[in-house]
Amino acid sequence: MITRVADSHWHALEDDRTVGRGEATRRPDGRIFLSIDSWHDLVFDRLAGVMLADLPTPLYTVVDEADLDLTSSWERAGFTTRRREWEYVVPTDPRVTGLDSVRPPSGVTIVAAGAAKLGPLRELDRAIRDEVESTVGWQEMPAEVLPRPHGITMPDLPKYAVAAQADQYVGLARVVMITRLPRIGIIAVRAGQQRGGIARALLAHVLGSLHSAGIDTASAEVNESNAAATALFDGIGARRASSSLELIRR
Repeated sequence: MITRVADSHWHALEDDRTVGRGEATRRPDGRIFLSIDSWHDLVFDRLAGVMLADLPTPLYTVVDEADLDLTSSWERAGFTTRRREWEYVVPTDPRVTGLDSVRPPSGVTIVAAGAAKLGPLRELDRAIRDEVESTVGWQEMPAEVLPRPHGITMPDLPKYAVAAQADQYVGLARVVMITRLPRIGIIAVRAGQQRGGIARALLAHVLGSLHSAGIDTASAEVNESNAAATALFDGIGARRASSSLELIRR
């Protein structure tokens, strides 16, 4: 028996015992992502069938590409691959990355994490988000870089290094400590200042800072279709450790 126990939760019951759970999560950009936890294919299929009947399309889910059984289960439910995201392991030693000689472009200075001014950082954050939304859209950003509710831009200062030019910020890099392995959450540059070496200088700065702190490696997630980002990380010796698939049912 499949029971919808809450607005976004379903349970599969057998002899009053829970044998599977399903959840639907609406992200800030409005997209609905599904997850199902079950031991048996039959339970998965029953849960998926009820959830799909209850929810509007399109629907999404994310799977580890190496998990062939889970991927196959979602494909049976009518999901197809929309995009691939690479998980990189990134060395921090500038002698390994080749970033030891990288300097910011003329007129650009790098402001270390925690030293940026909140007002200009908010303006940059808002401008970059608007530029992304008006071009590729936030659905093409790494899964963890979620859009914020409209009008709310509250960057966490200690996590951001920024590139400053004249009297404004034009680029940012965000590093977070999710586990012992730091994650480079985002590197972004204003559209008018792109392809000038600012992103590379920001990456050199944040990796150099991690290396000085005794951290040998970091991680980063990159959309496979982002040619500039993949070239940047491939070019510094970063290793593709794994990949995830975003699946969609239209």
